[in-house]
Amino acid sequence: MRRQGRLAFVPSRYGDDVVGGAETVMREQAHGLAERGWEVEVLTTCARDHYTWANEFSPGVEQAGAVTVRRFPAVVSTPRAERAVLGDAIARGSGNRLSLADQQRWMNDDMRVPELFHYLLDNHAEYRALVFGPYLFWTAFACSQIAPGRSLLWACVHDEPQIRLDIFKPMFAGVAGLWLQAEPEHGLAHQVFDRLAPHRVVGCGIEVPKSYDPDGFRARHGIESRFLLYAGRREHAKGWDALLRGFSAATRNHGLPFSLVTMGTGEVSLPEELRGLVIDVGFLSDEERDNAFAAADACLQPSAYEAFSRTVMEAWLAGSLVIANADSAVVAWHCERSGAGLTYGDDVELEQCLLFLADAPGSAAALAARGREYVLRHYAFPDVLDRIEAGIEDWTPAP
Repeated sequence: MRRQGRLAFVPSRYGDDVVGGAETVMREQAHGLAERGWEVEVLTTCARDHYTWANEFSPGVEQAGAVTVRRFPAVVSTPRAERAVLGDAIARGSGNRLSLADQQRWMNDDMRVPELFHYLLDNHAEYRALVFGPYLFWTAFACSQIAPGRSLLWACVHDEPQIRLDIFKPMFAGVAGLWLQAEPEHGLAHQVFDRLAPHRVVGCGIEVPKSYDPDGFRARHGIESRFLLYAGRREHAKGWDALLRGFSAATRNHGLPFSLVTMGTGEVSLPEELRGLVIDVGFLSDEERDNAFAAADACLQPSAYEAFSRTVMEAWLAGSLVIANADSAVVAWHCERSGAGLTYGDDVELEQCLLFLADAPGSAAALAARGREYVLRHYAFPDVLDRIEAGIEDWTPAP
């Protein structure tokens, strides 16, 4: 059945090999809605990496299954020196004392996509809805203001200094609607913003793998020991450095039986004491990623800035225990609500979690087993797509 109206998803990056939770979610949503009969396009950049914004894909139009992809060059035409100085002020929590002009300078002294902006100026009326996300990128901030009555926001709100900048208030109040993924994100949005556009907590849909091959994963990557898994970008903002520090201390203090397997993108630079204990398998296909979760004793989530954390859900579907940073309100909420995860507040508590996992694997597996039921009950992909469709139908006019 053909749905009424054309949809455009506008992520800052797009592709099967692009690492990023929000980017993955928006890609899956675009293809899921196309399978349901919507005419769907993706409007995005030619960039793969969100640090350099180098244009690695060719500009123009391509077809990805049922989805039409339009790529526009990312432009970084400034030294980004102002952004570094202003960003330091924002990170220290003084960003809300910056003038609006300085906040605008911070936003624009980075990646911009002028050709996408002008394409939407000329063609926004051809789309029933324009779906932007995450809120923090220029593509969402600037382009959602072109046709706010058609703009929907996949918000990805974190408890981070940037969310409190005044420049984001018009976007969160003025779009046609916004989706939130979890109750803590909903509460934070209301805490930060005096006015919010129409909004709903819709969750995040997770596809259920048909099968897992943990033994094959171990064989293919030469992994013989019990191991902990980190999945995602190896960067400071995701807690990577703190995770290495805590894992090193726990291993040094107790001789734990685990190696640390990491998959994703970013440089893996290790201190001498961890050489031989950390195994980098790089970027994996979706199928091999799922096999990694199934083979792991536990999935580690050290990030404090998560709006949902699909890696936690993928771990639980595979029967792996989750050990997570308690500073992430969303992930801590998932762990408490499901009863399938452990949280830690510092390196000592991380050490205790790892000791429990080492000494009581049966009890850890019993905890983890609750996670699969939790994901299936709350975040089945078809159910989340139903809620997304309801927002489109309610918030945007049919053609």
